[in-house]
Amino acid sequence: MSSGGGSLKSMLAAAAIRGVTEARARIFGHVLNPTGQRSPHKILRKKLIGEKVAQWYPHDIKKDDPLVMARQEQERLSKLEMLKRRGKGPPKKGQGKRAVKRNNQASHELFHQVGSSQPMPSSLILLKFATAFIDC
Repeated sequence: MSSGGGSLKSMLAAAAIRGVTEARARIFGHVLNPTGQRSPHKILRKKLIGEKVAQWYPHDIKKDDPLVMARQEQERLSKLEMLKRRGKGPPKKGQGKRAVKRNNQASHELFHQVGSSQPMPSSLILLKFATAFIDC
């Protein structure tokens, strides 16, 4: 009978320890994890750092006043106009470096037919060049 009393005693002790653990968790705001499984609670318990990171960057006044953005846009347009007057502005669409290179390559292929030893008649060259230039 002494063996039965020991198991009852250990069951009561385990229940008392469990009750104390639950009370401690409620009092101190801990999460009870009796099975010992992994949980993200430790990560979720940390403070969020978004506001601290946002404080590192100064406040952007452009968002408050639309006149600031309008002024910057006006300065950009005036600078672009000045560059265009000097001939340094951006090229028209289809006349940039890539398009010029492609047009030069097309004209080179027209004047030098691949695999042909006879030169092409000049009227045919002009016709092919004109159609190739129009297609681009």
